[in-house]
Amino acid sequence: MDREFPNIALVGRQTDIRVAEPMRILATHLIEAGVKVFAADTLALALPVVRIAEEELCSHADLIIAIGGDGTMLYASRLARENGTPILGVNRGRLGFLADITPDVMIDSIDQVLAGNYLRDTRLLLKATLTSAAGEMATEYGLNDVVVQRRGGGGMVDFSTSVGGQYVNTHSGDGLIVATPTGSTAYALSCGGPIIEPQLDAVALVPVCPHTLTDRPIVIPANLTIDITLLERDNTRAEITVDGSHLGTLRPGESLQVVTADKRITLLHPPGHDFYGILRSKLFWGRDSRKRGDQMPES
Repeated sequence: MDREFPNIALVGRQTDIRVAEPMRILATHLIEAGVKVFAADTLALALPVVRIAEEELCSHADLIIAIGGDGTMLYASRLARENGTPILGVNRGRLGFLADITPDVMIDSIDQVLAGNYLRDTRLLLKATLTSAAGEMATEYGLNDVVVQRRGGGGMVDFSTSVGGQYVNTHSGDGLIVATPTGSTAYALSCGGPIIEPQLDAVALVPVCPHTLTDRPIVIPANLTIDITLLERDNTRAEITVDGSHLGTLRPGESLQVVTADKRITLLHPPGHDFYGILRSKLFWGRDSRKRGDQMPES
């Protein structure tokens, strides 16, 4: 019988015992099921799999299974971007929103996916390009967000934003987050940003600790170009990170442009995947905290 995913790559943080054991179990199960299993040659676990260079995983695999938290899913997305390899996540993190298979149903859920019983979900990517005063360009791609944030122990940063060629605002504060729907439940959420349904083609601009409370998050269409310019201030500079990875330092006279990338990331989910159910579970919606039994004693 032809398989849809005859070649599968496993990725995960090998130093975490919560990841190592499920990875061993899963590798053995997949091999017994007739799947060819790959792992990076840098993975220190003793697994009966084919070892290849990390950058070649997606050229050999029809599916990536990422075991860990959302950080592992972001890592897998960087590997999968060029080839479009779909990603399936097994959650061994804490508050992860991306990896939705729990260890207790890991084998059953993955068997269903291998049998063709799954949901396919495409997520937009951001492309961030930093242009220096000398005209040099650096580019990075992000599934979650692009963050411009004050660097060092100095004061606030001042920067202006334009969307689709139209001036939006001049901001003062700790920085700005440009978040995808996927990233709307990450750093942006902790800064008061909105939760965006994953299938919407939209991007959120979320100020980080703005100096004025009227500087509020806004949601814009994903097809508009975002331009961010740092304004002159004594010793001012801002660090740019994309999905937590350093892209560069933004200085006055330099520019950062953020657009949606041509390619998208494909996630697979087992049957019964429910985005709103994940929100209820992770954010404790609908629960009465007064019934948790951990209240402070009355004085």
